[in-house]
Amino acid sequence: MSAGALELRTDRLLLRRWRASDHEPFAALNADPAVMEFFPAPLTRAESDAMAERADAGFDERGYGLWAVELTATGEFAGFVGLAPMPDGFGGVEVGWRLARAFWGAGYATEAARASIRFAFETLGLPEVSSVTSVINVRSQAVMRRLGMTPAEHFDSPRVPPGSPLVPHVRYALQAPPA
Repeated sequence: MSAGALELRTDRLLLRRWRASDHEPFAALNADPAVMEFFPAPLTRAESDAMAERADAGFDERGYGLWAVELTATGEFAGFVGLAPMPDGFGGVEVGWRLARAFWGAGYATEAARASIRFAFETLGLPEVSSVTSVINVRSQAVMRRLGMTPAEHFDSPRVPPGSPLVPHVRYALQAPPA
């Protein structure tokens, strides 16, 4: 299957390329202060739309990206989960997620991230996958631990305004299983 048509399926989820109809619910979740608690600020509609476009473009540019997540039972858009290049200065690939609040606590982030990591190791042949978050984001760190990731390093994020409680970050890592 070509990267342009790439989809992943789990028991409950479809990870797929983005559609124009995803932009409105994506903008709503990016404007939700609870969803964006561990980011410098909620996103405007224009910023959210641009992020969705960049997320989808990754598939054509790199053969991987941030998939739109859809519940197979209902067809509802839940958010995104997938792979992206690590922030500047790190190298490697990060698994990340952002789901609307209505979809928290059901294990969707972990389920979709497992599929993304499997793709990273089995299809892309990556030796390692990382994930980064603010040190105070304990919910995301819990997902990272459920994925089998372990803390690799602490650092101050250059993307967060100085003095913010979000500055201290942690990178978790997971090595590919032996061949």
